[in-house]
Amino acid sequence: MKPRLLAVLLVLVFCFQPARSQDGTRPSVGGVSSPANAMIFYLARGPLGACGPNCSEWIAAEGTVQWDTYKRLLALLDRLGNREPPVVFKGRGEGDLKVATAIGRIIRKRGLDVSAGSTVVSQCASTTEAECFGLKRSGGPLAARIDSSSVECDLACVLMFAGGVERTLPADSKVVINSAQVRNRLGTSVSAEHQEGLKAYYSQQFRLYLTQMGVRPELVDIIDRNSDLGRATRLSPNECLRLGLVTALAL
Repeated sequence: MKPRLLAVLLVLVFCFQPARSQDGTRPSVGGVSSPANAMIFYLARGPLGACGPNCSEWIAAEGTVQWDTYKRLLALLDRLGNREPPVVFKGRGEGDLKVATAIGRIIRKRGLDVSAGSTVVSQCASTTEAECFGLKRSGGPLAARIDSSSVECDLACVLMFAGGVERTLPADSKVVINSAQVRNRLGTSVSAEHQEGLKAYYSQQFRLYLTQMGVRPELVDIIDRNSDLGRATRLSPNECLRLGLVTALAL
């Protein structure tokens, strides 16, 4: 029996809780049924060099990878036309790993570079979380800077990150390969037998994807081992370089 790909998702075990402000909380992205912390993409702009050599404009990616996240990235890229700003990731929460690989493929197809960090929007300094969220969803470029301290990149982040043409991380980034679980997006249970079959299927798909992106398939061995043991592995900068996750060490 073929896996029911539309119904069953791989998600992360280790979660990062979304921040909440005291004055207002962030609304849902796609309506009432959409998770409040779903990933959004918006254009940010700073002084020359803000996002790398000769770079002043980037795509900020914030939130959790959900089943429809790739649609929001495609919508923004369509508006940008032939422009190719880098994508700066700040992920959090349980992520749909299948969609994470789809986002990575979109990034590679568009020839985009990637990095990670927190995009700090200037206009959000004196607003509530909900008001800041509205600004980010307004469609226009926002004056911002990138905070590269305390950067965390989990498994969903790693899979998206692999799609970048040039891939760089701050030197002190925390890159963690979490364990993964099979869950049904609709909330119904998945039998143990079906889970094992799906785990094997997705392991093969991740191996193919990472190999195509130029990342050593050894990374999938780490994912499989951590999923079996229910643990997480932190990768050092040198390990990220050896595995091909980054294309160069940060200066």
